[in-house]
Amino acid sequence: MKDIVNSKQPYETDVAVIGGGPSGFAAAVAAARAGARTILVEQGGCAGGMATQGLVGPFMTSYDSKGEEMIIRGLFSELVDRLVERGGAIHPSEIRAGTAFTSWITDGHDHVTPFDPEILKWLMDEMLQEAGVRILYHTTFTEPVLSGTNIAKVMVNSKSGIEELSAKVFIDCTGDGDLAYRCGVPCHKGRRESGTMQPATMFFRIGNVDDKAVEEEIEKNTDKFYRKDGVNYRSLHWRVTEARKNGDWSMDRVSIGLYRSVKPDEWNVNTSRIMGIDATDNESLTHGEIVGRQQVVEIFNFLRKYVPGCEKAKMLGSASTLGIRESRHIRGDYVMSLDDILDGHVPGDSILLAANSVDIHGRYGPAGNEYLTIRNGKWYGIPYRCLIPLGMENLLIAGRCVSASSEASGAIRVMPPCMGMGQAAGIAAAMASQKNEPVRKVEIKKLQKSLVEQGAFLPQD
Repeated sequence: MKDIVNSKQPYETDVAVIGGGPSGFAAAVAAARAGARTILVEQGGCAGGMATQGLVGPFMTSYDSKGEEMIIRGLFSELVDRLVERGGAIHPSEIRAGTAFTSWITDGHDHVTPFDPEILKWLMDEMLQEAGVRILYHTTFTEPVLSGTNIAKVMVNSKSGIEELSAKVFIDCTGDGDLAYRCGVPCHKGRRESGTMQPATMFFRIGNVDDKAVEEEIEKNTDKFYRKDGVNYRSLHWRVTEARKNGDWSMDRVSIGLYRSVKPDEWNVNTSRIMGIDATDNESLTHGEIVGRQQVVEIFNFLRKYVPGCEKAKMLGSASTLGIRESRHIRGDYVMSLDDILDGHVPGDSILLAANSVDIHGRYGPAGNEYLTIRNGKWYGIPYRCLIPLGMENLLIAGRCVSASSEASGAIRVMPPCMGMGQAAGIAAAMASQKNEPVRKVEIKKLQKSLVEQGAFLPQD
């Protein structure tokens, strides 16, 4: 039988990052800046994942729980500053809760960052190239080749065929923990008790909107905002009720998620609710994409017919990939819990401080969501141990699949914390590769010092 592996020379590097979403982008840039030869493998045609291909925006808050200080800094802060310079973002310091930029949400939405996904694509390419990262777009990880508790190499598939990629250290930034799972690392999907996963969504963008008319419609009806039985009756639920009576609304959602964008007359829409999707199953994903686009059409038609200011709205585009909130949770050396979040726990090996609220959609049906804010303190810490999968010596994980409970993941799954975790994983991987040591042997104090030198915010002794 003919060998199907491509005859080209195998790829060889110090650090290989699998997945180019927010965490993978940050991991690759950080590793390369720390002196490691770095390769980034991404199945799509650009970096950014949910931020670019998924059109998920704005970036959620990077501030403390009081809205006083930006605490997710480092590469995230640098990216935002460079976006602002190009007119591709509004700095979070200028965005307050309860405004059109936050979809009129107050809790947990202070200081979000509206951004332009097209400018973000270009900027991420630029930063990756500046750092010296070797980029492999349109390339999909398929299988690992193990040597005991180490990954010797991985197989990747692209237009060039099936090829080998070897590295000293690998970082799983697939979102779904694909690499860790295929290495046999223990994991579970969704809630451990039931396997229930948060619903998916399909973002889309509209233009030619009368911003003033939309905002006036909301602001004159804010006294109608309320929460009942775990359901937020928020923006435009009175219009949804009208449309439902007329047979123009079939979804269980009761309100509309409209986020004003960077440019005048452009808005992001996050309203679709696709239940029962397993992002690790191809047929389920395919079904979700089809249903998501069907929902986008219904929501867009609703906006044009029922929402003042949207009568002449134009469809600018729907996401090229489904917005996934939850799939696998990889088991690491430490499992972050809900109480860690709510109690503001900051372990000694914290590599990131964050204050994002716990946001769990659809646990009790498609209309509902749970929202929990920090009980104590201004932030919580994400420990390095959450990035180390059980049983592996040269593998780290970053992003929404890190070692955390389903509930804790509901807070740290959003993009600013994911970028912070990615930056930490990238530096740690570079340190491990340079010393030819297991990722568990990385000196925490040196890692934290390096993070601070790269602009991260961490408590100092």
